[in-house]
Amino acid sequence: MRKLTMFIISFTIMLSSITYTVYGKEDPPSVSADSVVLMDALTGELLYAKNPDTAYPPASTTKLMTALLTLERLDLDDTVKVGKKPPLADGSKIYLFEDEEIKVRDLLYGLLLASGNDCAEALAEKISGSVDNFAVEMNKRALELGAKNTNFINPSGLFHDKHKTSAKDLALIMRELSKNPEYTKIATTSSYKVAPTNKSSAERPLWNENKLVQKSSMYYYEGCQGGKTGYTVQSQHSYVSVASRGDQKLIVALVHDNNKTFFPDAVSLFNYGFNNFKLTPLFKKGDFITNYTSEGLTIPLLAASDFYYIQEKGSTGIPKCTLNDKSLGNKYFKKGETIADASITYNNKNIGTLKLMSGNDHELKQVFQDNVLNKNYLKTKYVVPASIVAVLALLFFVRKLNSKR
Repeated sequence: MRKLTMFIISFTIMLSSITYTVYGKEDPPSVSADSVVLMDALTGELLYAKNPDTAYPPASTTKLMTALLTLERLDLDDTVKVGKKPPLADGSKIYLFEDEEIKVRDLLYGLLLASGNDCAEALAEKISGSVDNFAVEMNKRALELGAKNTNFINPSGLFHDKHKTSAKDLALIMRELSKNPEYTKIATTSSYKVAPTNKSSAERPLWNENKLVQKSSMYYYEGCQGGKTGYTVQSQHSYVSVASRGDQKLIVALVHDNNKTFFPDAVSLFNYGFNNFKLTPLFKKGDFITNYTSEGLTIPLLAASDFYYIQEKGSTGIPKCTLNDKSLGNKYFKKGETIADASITYNNKNIGTLKLMSGNDHELKQVFQDNVLNKNYLKTKYVVPASIVAVLALLFFVRKLNSKR
C-alpha cells in the first residue's frame, strides 16, 4: 500500500507541471428536442445530455447505421441489382427501377444526401438478402458500439412503433461512422449527380439536405463533417451531426423535436462544446508512467496507447492515476506486452483506463533462481516452479512403483 501511495503522489507531482489557461464558462444552451447529446468523438464523454438514453422513433437518422454497415461490408464500386421491393418504398426516394444496376457509391449518395428510402432497402438487400435480415445486423452492430437503447426494424427509418433509438445511441453510431473518410467525403458534398444506368438514361441530381454543410445556408457551420436529418409525422424531427475544430471533434444528436429547431440548436451546442471544453493530451504511446517495484523486482511501465481527456476550460484540476494490478511479479511477459492498467480520475470522476505495457522482459524462472541464490526462497511468493518440481517428483515415484510390479 505504501508503494502504491508513493506511485500516486509521484504521478500527481509529475502532472502538476502542466499549466492551464483560465476561461469563463458559459451556461449550456436551451434546446427543444426530447433526447439530446453533445459528445466528444474521441473519448466518448458527454459534454451535455438531456434524456440521453430515452428511446424515440428516429426517422431517417436511422440511415446512419445503414451507411455504416454499407461502408463496412461493401466496396463503393460494387454493383447492386435492384430487386422488386425497393422501388415500392414509401417516403423520400431517388426513384430506382426494378433490375436497375447501380453502384454502391451512388446508392450511398442517394441515401445520405436525398434520404432515399429506396436506396436504403436496395443496400439492405444487397448486404443481407432482405430488410428483415438486415435489421438483425443493424441491432447486432448497435450493441457492439454500446448502443443499448436501440431497436431497428428497417434500414430507412420509416415509422414503426418498435423502431426506436436514443440520442446517445445515435451519437455512438455517428462516432464510428465519422471515422470513415468516405463517409465524410459523401456527407459534405453539396450536390451530386447519379450517373445513368441500364434503366435510366438521365442523370439524377441530388442536393444535400444538411444545411450545416451548405455554404449558402444561414446555418452553415465551418468544420461540419456530415450529418443526417430525419422526419415523419409520428417520429417528429431528428438530427445528428459531427463537426471538428483543430484536434477536437464533437457530435450532436437531437431526437424527437417538435419545434423544427434542430439546425440552430445543433449550432448552439457545437459552439457551447468548442467554447467551453478542450481535448487535452495526457500521455502518448510509449511514455514512461512509473516503475513497478516489489521485492527487488523493477518493471518500467509505459503507456500502451495515447490517452486524452476532456478538460473544462477554466478548470484547474489535475488528473490522477492509480495502478490497478499490484501483482506483476508472478506473471511472465515480454517487453512491449500490455500487462496492467491504471484508472485515471479527474475532479473525483473516473475518466478512463490507461493500458500499461512492460518496458522489459520478465521471466518467472529467473526470478525464482535469483531468490534461491539469495537464500530468500523461504520468503518468496513465487511458488510455481516448486509446485512443478513436486508434481514431477510424484510422477517419477509412481512410475518407479509400476516398473517393479
